[in-house]
Amino acid sequence: MDYPSTHTINDIYALPDGERAELIDGKIYYMAPPSRKHQDIAGELFGTIREYIKSNHGSCKTYTAPFAVFLNEDDKNYVEPDISVICDPRKLNDKGCVGAPDWIIEIVSPGSRRMDYSIKLFKYRTAGVREYWIVDSEKNRITVYDLEHEDMSEYTFADTVKAGIYTDLSIDFNKLNI
Repeated sequence: MDYPSTHTINDIYALPDGERAELIDGKIYYMAPPSRKHQDIAGELFGTIREYIKSNHGSCKTYTAPFAVFLNEDDKNYVEPDISVICDPRKLNDKGCVGAPDWIIEIVSPGSRRMDYSIKLFKYRTAGVREYWIVDSEKNRITVYDLEHEDMSEYTFADTVKAGIYTDLSIDFNKLNI
């Protein structure tokens, strides 16, 4: 019987320059380059979150893709979330984040819909991510998963969305330059 090959992080590192992929449970998922709108959304959200952390003298760190996140303590899982917020400095090393970020935001691209809404949702939940946002400009929807309390809420781009890992951070999508 033929079994599917299981890939490791070494396979990700061996990809040709410029080719990006993620690895979930040993399966490689290739990634297309992000669109301009995708980059606009990522940049606005990153800037808003980073400014909030800085102005409140917070200790969390915010990173944008490509930023390596090694979700499990194995060589079979490697993701590059669009935005990662990590509050435990012990999880950070020169290669990226080892363990689950506190907050992950994924911005949906046409080719990433299934990954973001199902595969990554399951993987992030089981890895211990506290909060997961899926920002879908095509559907005018922000889906917020409070994974700590097993709750889910949906918003539109006209709404203000409260970040669950902070008591006083809300992002008004209507005011973002996107």
